[in-house]
Amino acid sequence: MEVGKVCNLIMVKKTDFGIYLSENQGDEEKVLLPKKEVPEGINNGDKVKVFIYRDSDDRLIATTSMPKVIPGELGVLEVMDVTRIGAFLDMGLAKEILLPFKEQIRKINVGDKVLVSVYVDKSDRLCATMKINKYLSCESPYKKDDKVRGVIINVNPDMGAYIAVDMKYHGMIPKREIHTNLKSGDEIEARVTSVRDDGKLNLSMNDKAYVQIDADALKIKDIITDKGGVLNFDDKAAPEVIEKEFGISKAAFKRAVGRLLKNEIIEKADGKIKIK
Repeated sequence: MEVGKVCNLIMVKKTDFGIYLSENQGDEEKVLLPKKEVPEGINNGDKVKVFIYRDSDDRLIATTSMPKVIPGELGVLEVMDVTRIGAFLDMGLAKEILLPFKEQIRKINVGDKVLVSVYVDKSDRLCATMKINKYLSCESPYKKDDKVRGVIINVNPDMGAYIAVDMKYHGMIPKREIHTNLKSGDEIEARVTSVRDDGKLNLSMNDKAYVQIDADALKIKDIITDKGGVLNFDDKAAPEVIEKEFGISKAAFKRAVGRLLKNEIIEKADGKIKIK
């Protein structure tokens, strides 16, 4: 019976405040399952599936509630409080888990969703860490153009977004591929653009250019229509203006505008784009 373990234990004793569980009848080591969590109709010798952790008084205790993350796994947890010793996260138990300052990779605030792993510290308490690289592998089964799902670990404005693909593998969306607001804890779908020599995955949230053009063209047409049929700039506008308005790169915008022009859906005149 160790902190952070899921165990099937047997009931060995009943009290007014709960039942005591052990691995075998006659074992001296026992753990309390509080009364409010005791399954109805349980008797001595019956098995109960529990998770072992320490309560607010630092006592070893059992719970029938299963945590959102167990040691060695990854999961997204919400920040409930930030204190002078670190942040406290909701892991689905009566007691929140501490994310110490030394285990944080960026400033976090109440309400943030953070991707963490859980470990047992030197004091035999559960703690969380945002330093999860050691839990990720470079040996994924994916190849170029495969579709994947992942969770954002962190966003570096100068480099891009670091992704935990399938909560198992290293992935990254380079800065040039980001045209929308991404934040830690977001779940995303992406396409593998390449597999690096070290096995890490380069990703994009866009389809291949020839597929993406149609989606971008429809998006541009709908936005211009919502603006009364006139856009006050054309494909010569600054990349920042295009990205702010449409959430795509200038190159993608030019390709999509070209498609709309070819299909005679729009026309360009006096530095503007109009719906025909």
